[in-house]
Amino acid sequence: MDPSTLQQLLQGISNVTWQSVVMIAIGGLLIFLAVAREYEPLLLLPIGAGAILTNLPLSPLIGADGMLTALYDMGVANELFPLLIFIGIGALTDFGPLLENPKMVLLGAAGQFGIFLTLILALMMGFTRNEAASIGIIGAIDGPTSIYVSGILAPHLLGPITVAAYSYMALVPLIMPPVMRLLTTKKERAIKMPYTQRTISQRTRILFPIIVTIGVGTLVPFATPLIGMLMLGNLMRESKVVERLTQASSNELANVVTLFLGLAIGSTMKGEDFLKVGTLAILGLGLLAFVLDTATGVLFGKAMCLASGGKFNPLIGAAGISAFPMAARVVQKEASREDFSNFILMHAMGANAAGQVASVVAGGVLLALMGAG
Repeated sequence: MDPSTLQQLLQGISNVTWQSVVMIAIGGLLIFLAVAREYEPLLLLPIGAGAILTNLPLSPLIGADGMLTALYDMGVANELFPLLIFIGIGALTDFGPLLENPKMVLLGAAGQFGIFLTLILALMMGFTRNEAASIGIIGAIDGPTSIYVSGILAPHLLGPITVAAYSYMALVPLIMPPVMRLLTTKKERAIKMPYTQRTISQRTRILFPIIVTIGVGTLVPFATPLIGMLMLGNLMRESKVVERLTQASSNELANVVTLFLGLAIGSTMKGEDFLKVGTLAILGLGLLAFVLDTATGVLFGKAMCLASGGKFNPLIGAAGISAFPMAARVVQKEASREDFSNFILMHAMGANAAGQVASVVAGGVLLALMGAG
């Protein structure tokens, strides 16, 4: 063997650490969950691959001239990738159920309270203000919003926050039902709500994203990038005059950016930085934020049930989180467990669409509270 080759081999082996070995194993676990369990595969698979590539000894993919570092600088450090993904999300989102039942916006707001409760707890545990806000936003169960907010406030926590946000998104069907059953009675879960579809004109559908952008952008300026891109995508969808742009945004652009974003996030999962006690605390607090958001949504749903004289199914409140449309589907499943003929999916979709907007507003509020520039 050539001496220089042998020297490089020995140098590589000497740079293997237990942290890098553990992180390579974690990267493999993320890939397993993506492939075998289909847990958020579009992002967990590239994140897992990025984590493995980053923790290989002397990896040329990271560092000043590395591809993974370039992807991070190009699209995460300047918040470009999350914003581009929001255009695709907007192009895929139908706000019709929300427009048909505007009061569901209250449930979207209620589904964000856990974010701020977790922020307070994180401060009490010793995290800085910016770190606590970044941890709290995990409760939005909205990956791009979590990435955007933490990328500005606490970029050093981007890896664990992103993994937590997308992992919990994948676990929505497992995490939400126990909370929903604990806080509601069998009778409440069985409440039927007839759905009378209202015709929403195209004019209304076009005006909605414009009005929301102007309103939110005026009241919460820090949310303008997020809400602006989300509503731009929705405006393209509802205008029906730029089908090529709508299709490209929701398919090709979203897929390419998701790949690059996953690899860039994986590049932040360097063993020496990721494997800390604080990481476990972040994962635990993120789960708590998710549970609290679900709980506050259900409790507000119970209040609406009381105000309606028992005609409102409080399970719908759980759909006020952002995980769209998974949360709405879980709500429907829980309702049908009590009564197979109970169909509240469209009501839940309205609350879920409201949660999508509310999570973006919550992210802007957090940035404003932390004084982000």
